[in-house]
Amino acid sequence: MTQESAAEPNQLARVLARKDVLALAFGAMIGWGWIVLTGSWIQSAGSLGAITAFLIGGLIIVLVGLTYAELASAMPQVGGEHVYSYRALGHFASFLCTWAITLGYVSVVAFEAVALPTVVEHLFPGYAVGHLWTIADWDVQATWVAVGVAGSVLMMWVNYVGIRTAALLQKLVTLLILVVGIMFITGALFQGNAATMEPLFSVEEGVVGGIMLVIIMVPFMFVGFDVIPQAAEEINLPFREIGRVLMISVIMAVFWYSLIILGTALMLNPDQLAASSLAVPDAMQAVFQAPWAGKLMILAGIAGIVTSWNAFYVGGSRAIYALAHSGMLPAWLAKLHPKHRTPTNAILVMGILSSIAPFFGRPALVWLVVAGGLGIVIAYLFVAISFVVLRRREPEMPRPFRVRHGKLVGSLSILLSLALIALYMPGSPSALAPVEWLMFAGWMLIGLALYVWARKRYGIAYSDRMMMRELAGTDLYPGR
Repeated sequence: MTQESAAEPNQLARVLARKDVLALAFGAMIGWGWIVLTGSWIQSAGSLGAITAFLIGGLIIVLVGLTYAELASAMPQVGGEHVYSYRALGHFASFLCTWAITLGYVSVVAFEAVALPTVVEHLFPGYAVGHLWTIADWDVQATWVAVGVAGSVLMMWVNYVGIRTAALLQKLVTLLILVVGIMFITGALFQGNAATMEPLFSVEEGVVGGIMLVIIMVPFMFVGFDVIPQAAEEINLPFREIGRVLMISVIMAVFWYSLIILGTALMLNPDQLAASSLAVPDAMQAVFQAPWAGKLMILAGIAGIVTSWNAFYVGGSRAIYALAHSGMLPAWLAKLHPKHRTPTNAILVMGILSSIAPFFGRPALVWLVVAGGLGIVIAYLFVAISFVVLRRREPEMPRPFRVRHGKLVGSLSILLSLALIALYMPGSPSALAPVEWLMFAGWMLIGLALYVWARKRYGIAYSDRMMMRELAGTDLYPGR
């Protein structure tokens, strides 16, 4: 009998090994965005400016990741941020934090449903036919939508039938991305020309302005390490190792993005970047002087879509499940499949939202990145505050992965999270557009309406009992 089948009817199955967890987080963070957006990053900030933006943004994510690593090892329950913010800040703060990060997860699965038909168009030019309507000057075609919806349904099914299936798929596809990425980076370092990297920084936006335009996208590109805390109850590792694997995945992603930008800048000059719709595959083709190389990189991009899509179905469904399980959302969202031990209704909701996105066409790519990014950095702020509060309020809490200089790391994480949030605000060069504010506000209002309904239906006392039961769910809290 497997662990999955032996799990209690009301419990998730603890089956994920170290390689599964690393592939889940790293694969989630690299995704498809680097294939689509690397050229625009270099054009916006200059080659060195784009690398600088990712190093600065990566440092912020590393600091935030440290707070996650300590909290994930101390409270390895499903929901991650949901549990930490509840213990430190209370009921409503826990809901806001988790609902905000859920927007990030939903935006990623929706993003991938739009990205897939976009990349298929590069493999099969002209396949998009059957005009439906026009949104933001972009014609939405029926076959284009069908590919996005079909991909979303397939990923929904993979996650529906069990975490083991999702983890196996994640490992295989992440390995493909790594192999192709290493081929590209090493080839560019040998074949590239440093002269093509000019200008190093943006001429039009200036050094700071160009870097800010790229940094605003960094939270969305790095979202994924937080899938580890969401799936903590399904990880079969010592609690200390959960924190270590989380940090390794973040550092790997920082190097990945920086080296992909470097390789692309070494192979394509500014004119070539401006003429390229997918800069990284074009740079790969330039490295090997063969069309097959560009196609191979596109396949790696599709693999990135799969890894990110897959991981955020896991993360988003577990976040929704955790909220519903604790009485902060309708209880039917906390239903577990009797055989597969997966949160079936939460996965179905993710699938429906992901399947809707292609109907809005390619402009939805940018809207989803920015609106989802704001939700992500708000959750980072809540987690950083929770880290500081729990360090002060519960200094004796068992922390298998304990961060050194915790007060400094926590304070910097709070300040840097606030700085990231400020980038989205009106008056910033990278402020949200009206449609992006509409998406963010609409998501939060829907969540608040569901929260108010659930609070009236189940009551705060019920939520408190369920949350305390979660906190008592490991040997670290035998008496709580």
